[in-house]
Amino acid sequence: MCQGFYFCPRKEKRELSDLAAACSWSSGKDSCLALYRAIRSGFQIKYLVNFISHEYQRVAFHGAPAELVDFQSQALGIPLLQRETTKDNYEAVFRKTLTELKKRNIHQLVRGDIFLLDLRDWVENICASEGIGVISPIWGNPGEDLLREFVSLGFKAVLTSAQAEKLNENWVGRAIDEKFIEDLKSVPNVDLCGENGEFHTFVCDGPTFRKRIDITKTGKVLINGYWFLDIQEYKFNDKGEDK
Repeated sequence: MCQGFYFCPRKEKRELSDLAAACSWSSGKDSCLALYRAIRSGFQIKYLVNFISHEYQRVAFHGAPAELVDFQSQALGIPLLQRETTKDNYEAVFRKTLTELKKRNIHQLVRGDIFLLDLRDWVENICASEGIGVISPIWGNPGEDLLREFVSLGFKAVLTSAQAEKLNENWVGRAIDEKFIEDLKSVPNVDLCGENGEFHTFVCDGPTFRKRIDITKTGKVLINGYWFLDIQEYKFNDKGEDK
């Protein structure tokens, strides 16, 4: 069932048929592709788990507003567990959320990690101590392969933040497509999946979406060395409608 996955089991022994899981949800392409692969492998995703900044009410680094992530949850048809965090209480809130998942009989957490070993180890240690298994469907896959798979499957996403010293403001708001991949390959010192924080994305549509999210009004802002796409207006589209 989990062939091709990096799977870290929880400490207490449970039946492998226990496939109820939550997905750690950033609003971007990596967590979205991990969600897709987990569903295709038979996991039943009961919740999206999302953390936002208490100060800004947005997903850290991605910049997506809290209410827009809720829009994604509705478009996917998967309930959202959204929790506020600060720099000082992130781990405490993370642990409390894991406890809440266990109370809801969820003992697996899907993650979109690719190759940041320190982050993976930190998450797995905490999850193991709380009795939660970690499923990493895209771990260790080449970045270009993941990007091309994401595009070929029909997912639609836009770049919502970028390190200004590596990617100028013209990159922000671009669709993640084949042209994006080819252009990005020519930029030095940028991981194609942005795994080192070079850029982040927001997913609007794809095979797991029941509805598409149309972004109708945006702006661009430069904050602390990062360009952000300020998504101001958006709406649902039932996919049969014209934009």
